Amino acid sequence: MVRAVVELGGGEMTVSEADRLAVAAQLGRTPRGMRAVAARCPGGHPAVVLTSPRLEDGTPFPTLYYLTCSRLTSLVSRLEGAGLMKEMTDRLAVDEELAAAYLRAHESYLAERDAIESLGTQVTAGGMPDRVKCLHVHLAHTLAVGRGVNPFGDETLDALAQWWPDGDCASTVENG
Repeated sequence: MVRAVVELGGGEMTVSEADRLAVAAQLGRTPRGMRAVAARCPGGHPAVVLTSPRLEDGTPFPTLYYLTCSRLTSLVSRLEGAGLMKEMTDRLAVDEELAAAYLRAHESYLAERDAIESLGTQVTAGGMPDRVKCLHVHLAHTLAVGRGVNPFGDETLDALAQWWPDGDCASTVENG
């Protein structure tokens, strides 16, 4: 996995035109609030972007790390469709250690977002800290900051190990 180290804080960040165009192609639209590429696929293409807590029009956007890789997005959607989020949420109720780790992931995510700009809320993303409602967010978090911070992001990455990272994901998407 190729990972970019992103310095958090309120300062301006620059995104290359090539990365902006690549993300637009992945999303099928112009990216909003994009501050930096936070993680890249093995082929060097953006996989996760760091977004501003507020969009240009002032709308809050609590998803700090946004999964853009089309291949990963599709693979994660399969896991969600198979019911993995419910299984993870159910485990939170019975596994105190897992629940504590997930709470720490929530607190870390909130601190990272607030270092850029506070939204004045404890709401983060992906259902943290009480439930799991979006594996895309959790995987993006793990890819951006590394393993050991978000247990469900780590588990999602493990669940995808047989399919990703493997080769050039952009060529896979483009070639169907």
